[in-house]
Amino acid sequence: MGAQWKAKGKEQNANAKGLVFTKLAREISVAARSGADPSMNSRLRLAIEQARKMSMPRDTVERAIKKGAGLLDDGAQFEKLTYEGFAPHRVPVIVECFSDNANRTASAVRVLFRKGQLGSTGSVSWDFDHLGIIEAEAQNADADAETAAIEAGASDVQTDDGVVFYTAPTDLDAVQRALPNFGYTVQKAYLGYRAKNPVSLSGAEREEVEAFLQALDEHDEVQTVYAGLA
Repeated sequence: MGAQWKAKGKEQNANAKGLVFTKLAREISVAARSGADPSMNSRLRLAIEQARKMSMPRDTVERAIKKGAGLLDDGAQFEKLTYEGFAPHRVPVIVECFSDNANRTASAVRVLFRKGQLGSTGSVSWDFDHLGIIEAEAQNADADAETAAIEAGASDVQTDDGVVFYTAPTDLDAVQRALPNFGYTVQKAYLGYRAKNPVSLSGAEREEVEAFLQALDEHDEVQTVYAGLA
C-alpha cells in the first residue's frame, strides 16, 4: 500500500458507489475553480475522465463544473482541508477533505481519530512524498511496466498490488497521456502521497488499522485517505 487506501469490495456496494459519485463531483467542482475548460485545466480534465470511467451521469458532471466555476447560484463553495495523524499502531495517515464548513469538518475528523491520534500540520507529511500517481492496466501480456515507465517519463513504477506509475507532480498529465502508447490503459491519475517508510502489520493489528481507515474513507466529507501501511 503506502499510497491511497482503498476499501476492499467497495465498487460492488451501491451505497458506496453513490458516495464515490459525491466525492468525484466535489473534486470536479474544486478543480473547476481554476477554469471550466478541461482543455486548459489538466486537473479538471483528469477529474472528468475519472467520473466517466465510473459512469457518472453527464448532467451531474456538468452541474459540478458549473458549480465550481461559479456559474450556479446555489450556496457555498467547497474548500480543500488536509489533516495529518496516526492510525492505531502508529501508522501515519494523511486525510484530504472537501468541505463547505471547516469547523464542522474539523469536529468530525477529531471524532474519527478517537482510536488513533490527530496531529498538527507537518506531523506526518514529512514521511510522505507528494507525487503524481497513475493507476493503470496492461493492454496485453507483452506490456512491460518498467519499460513503459522509462519511455513515458515516470519516475517509478510499482507492480506488487496492481500497476502504479509515479511521476513528479508537474509531469502527471504528460505521463498519463503517454502511457497508452506503451501498452497501458490509465484507470486513474491524480496528485497524492506515497509513504516513505510504510509500516508492516499483520493479523489483528492490521485488521484494526483497516477498520480505522475504512471509517475515515466512508465519511462523506473525506475525499482521500493516504496511509503508510505496507
